[in-house]
Order: sequence, then C-alpha cells, then structure tokens
Amino acid sequence: MSQNLFESSGKESKVFKNRDIITPHYTPKKLPFREKQIEEITSTLRVALKGSKPNNLFLYGKTGTGKTATTKLVLGELVEFAEREKKPVMAIYTNCRNYNSKYKVLAKIVQKFYPEKDFIGYSGSFIYEKMTEFAQEREMQTIVGLDEIDKVKDVDELVYALTRANDELKHGGISIMGISNQLTFKERLDPRTKSSLCGEELVFPPYNAKELTEILKGRVEKAFRKNVVESSAINLAAAFAAKESGDARTAVMLLLRAGELAEKGGKEKVSDTEVKKAKKSVEQEITTEMVSSLPGQQKLVLYAIALLTSQRKGVRKLGKSEEKGVLFSGEAFDEYRRLALSLKESPVSARWFRQYLDELEMCGLIFSTPSGKGIRGNTRLIKLGIETEKIKGTLEKELGF
Repeated sequence: MSQNLFESSGKESKVFKNRDIITPHYTPKKLPFREKQIEEITSTLRVALKGSKPNNLFLYGKTGTGKTATTKLVLGELVEFAEREKKPVMAIYTNCRNYNSKYKVLAKIVQKFYPEKDFIGYSGSFIYEKMTEFAQEREMQTIVGLDEIDKVKDVDELVYALTRANDELKHGGISIMGISNQLTFKERLDPRTKSSLCGEELVFPPYNAKELTEILKGRVEKAFRKNVVESSAINLAAAFAAKESGDARTAVMLLLRAGELAEKGGKEKVSDTEVKKAKKSVEQEITTEMVSSLPGQQKLVLYAIALLTSQRKGVRKLGKSEEKGVLFSGEAFDEYRRLALSLKESPVSARWFRQYLDELEMCGLIFSTPSGKGIRGNTRLIKLGIETEKIKGTLEKELGF
C-alpha cells in the first residue's frame, strides 16, 4: 500500500514550536512600544463603566503599526472587566472590509445584541430601531470598533446614524472607535457628519529597527524552537521592515517565510540567508495587501502613475541629470481624471489629488520632490517606489481593467 500524501505531516517540526505565533494574524497579550496608546484608549473608554458615553475615538497610522492589535486588546479587556463586574457595557469589533455598508454594520451590531434572532431581510430602519431600543432598555454603553472604516461605501450615512442615535437615547449610548490608514479620513466626511462626531484622535507611529527587533525576539521565543533563529536573522528582518515602512507585520512575515524555507530545506537554523530569500516574496505579498487596502480613488491615482511610467520611453532630464520614470504631477492628474471618467467615477479636485500623493508617499508606494529651478510652473516630480509592472498588474486586478 502506498504512503498517504499527508503521512509526513504528523512529524514534529524541527524549526517551529508554535507557528501561529509568528503569523500576522496572531494578537499578543502584550504589545511592546504601544503602552502610551493603550493607556490613552483605556482612559477614554473608562467612563463607559460609570454609565457615561465615551468620546468617539479615531486611530490613524500606516499598516502594521499596531492599530488593530491594540484595539482588540483594549476592547477585549473592557468586555472582560464589564462582564465580571456586571456593568452594562458592550464592545463590537467590525472589519469594514467585510462589512462595507451602513446596513451590514448595523445588522452586525443588532445581531450581537440579539444573538438568538435572525435579522436577514429586515429593512435598515427596522434594524436601526432595534439597535436603539436595545441600548435604551438595557442602559447599555456600546463601543463600535470600525476597522478600516474608510472601506464603508456609505460611510457618511453610517457615522451620522451611529452618532445621531445618541440624541434618541435617554439612557445608554453608542460610541465609535474608527481605525484607518488614511490620516485625512475625517476631512473627507460630509460637514454635517463631521460636526456630529466630536471625537478624539490618536496616531500610531511606525516602529523603528530597535523596536521591531524587540518585538521579533518576543515572538521568536514562543514560535520557534530554542536557538533555531540566529540573532543576526532577527536583526536583519527588523532592519528590512524598518527601512521599508516600519511595519511589524512585514518583520513577522519575513521570519515566518524564512522559517518555512529553512524547514523545506531540511535546515535546523534560520539564518540571514533565509531572511534574504524570504524578502522578495514577502515584499510582493505586502505590496498586494497594501494596494488592496487603498480607497478606490487612491488606487486610480496610483494606477495613473503606473500606467504613465510603463508607457514612457527614454528618460526625463532634470537639470543636468537624467532620471528614468519621473513624472510631473500635472500629467499624472490629467491621466487620473481620464481614468476616473472612463470608469464613470467623479474625479477628486486637484487639492485632494495632492493629498492622495502625500498619503501614497507615506506608504512608500511613490516618491516625490518639488520641481525646483529650471522647470516652468509650480509642480511636483513623482516616481513609483515599486517595480512598475508588479504594481500595475495588481492594480489592474483590483480596478477590474
């Protein structure tokens, strides 16, 4: 009888002790270098335990800066304490990439309130009434965590509904805890919606190489077998991630892939060699994830830049020097408008286009510089920060071209 294909899968790994701990989806019980943010969020939400409505709270920062992990940690602790002390407090975490409309978010909240009932097919107004009814009758303080809040298609309507619900409640309250990679998220809201928020804001800075090294050491101790990962491999993974974006997930994924390469190669050590080999595949993974997390208009802006870069022949002269793939922001804006109109999208203004360029640069997807002397007009020179065909192909899939 031939051996089953999965016969060898039962063998104990010589590299990993608990592989799950070195994946990006694992949420540690302790979050080093985020103590300040944890304390500020805890301080804001603490009033819920005394029956008062906490201020709305918005967390900003690049991908991999600990926003989601911090949110889940604090909300988990809040619920645990409230249940133990029998306080009328609930917390609902929602990933808006999956729940991307007002209706879906409100339906999830109500399903949490009434787990034994099924609300599929009910109208939006009925679900809204059930939400306010529950909060009123139980005098419940509810914190709604909205991760990637900018993914909600009708975000103005959702935010306005959640904030204005408090006007109808004599007891209890509903607070928003919004999470976004976009620092200007609130600025894009309708003035009426924005005026109803009155929220606090907290920015999560990128990790530096030293911080990433300490984070990785903590993960390595629990995820890998003793003395399997060389110190230089940890330092190299941290240095790569810090240079690229200060993204903890990138650092973690580098060591995960390096460990997998070592295991497949029958090695009992994870060295610099495996980290270097892992870098290319992880960069592609991170780029794809980063691009897919961008709002639709930003994807169009980035695609316009990638498209022009791929079509351009030769080089552009900048003073006495020559540089490949450099564009004027004005021509990128014109191409963006053309693409938006071809997809029957309303193009944003030149002001918002410039803001999008700033945010794309913050993510490391483009580089830009003022045009300087020798070039007519006030413009910016922009250039892709990632291999053209790689990002162009990813965007074409995302945008449906």
